[in-house]
Amino acid sequence: MYRNKRIAVVIPAYNEATQIGNVIESMPHFVDSIVVVNDCSKDNTKEVIEKYVLSTPSKVVLIDLKVNQGIGGAVAQGFKFVRENGFDIATVMDGDGQMDPADLAKLLDPIVDDLVDYSKGNRFMSGEAFEAMPKIRFFGNAALSMLTKIVSGYWHIADSQSGYRAISSRALKAIDWDKTYKRYGQPNDLLVTLNILSFRVGDVPIKPIYGVGEVSTLKIRKAIFTIGWLLIRLFFKRLFHKYIIRDFHPLVFFYAMGLILLATTLPLALRMVFLTFFYGSVPKVNLILLNFSLLSGIQFVLFAMWFDMDFNKHLKPKVDSSFSEINPN
Repeated sequence: MYRNKRIAVVIPAYNEATQIGNVIESMPHFVDSIVVVNDCSKDNTKEVIEKYVLSTPSKVVLIDLKVNQGIGGAVAQGFKFVRENGFDIATVMDGDGQMDPADLAKLLDPIVDDLVDYSKGNRFMSGEAFEAMPKIRFFGNAALSMLTKIVSGYWHIADSQSGYRAISSRALKAIDWDKTYKRYGQPNDLLVTLNILSFRVGDVPIKPIYGVGEVSTLKIRKAIFTIGWLLIRLFFKRLFHKYIIRDFHPLVFFYAMGLILLATTLPLALRMVFLTFFYGSVPKVNLILLNFSLLSGIQFVLFAMWFDMDFNKHLKPKVDSSFSEINPN
């Protein structure tokens, strides 16, 4: 137990035979249960896990999925097990060894102290991310993190793709895990769901670890477009459920007007190019309308963002986002 709370760690594993043993063995002593979800691995990951189950049956649990569900689906299955077995906090630690077990207590403290309902690791806070992370991952993650701020309503968080996280039993029970996103975009999808349900979220600085022998299956260029499209859908999902269905806020009109006005700039810009190319001049009304649509659209969107930020400020922890005021002991 950790500070009188029962802790379970969910480890999604796909072809992690070379790393999963080290992850299990390095787990802090206060962890009550290690739930390893084998997502139809093609190597001998399952056999490696089974050895630990036999040696420590009261601590290591194997969930062997019959159909590959992706990392998000594997995490969801682990969370369902944790929820059904009455643990106080569920955490996620990937099976590739890229998450430092020493950071686990820092993720737990904000939840134990009732400052947040969901804490997530932030590799950017350490100041080592730029040097430690592959550059394409760093810049891709930074871009997705900026978009996720707008999409999720949690403007104070960053490193949205970090899978190192902890969630309280209260939030765990409020979410339908069968409906969460199954692939690499699950952290983004989960943040939107948490915001719709008005749960508090905070970032915790963690150490980025790379080059420990892991073999990533994530294709960055493909993931950016896939998750980018997911973020567009999640943005409208959150606006609809949070500001129309569950409550009402005029920011939806500001976003609607802003997006409509910005959309009109494209045909106006194309018309300006066409007239310039074929006739050598553009009517002043075209320029006036283009400038009006562009500037007004930007203003409407910025006002909507400000309203959204103000409406969600109570979901930000009441201490510094690094939780430096929390005593890990």
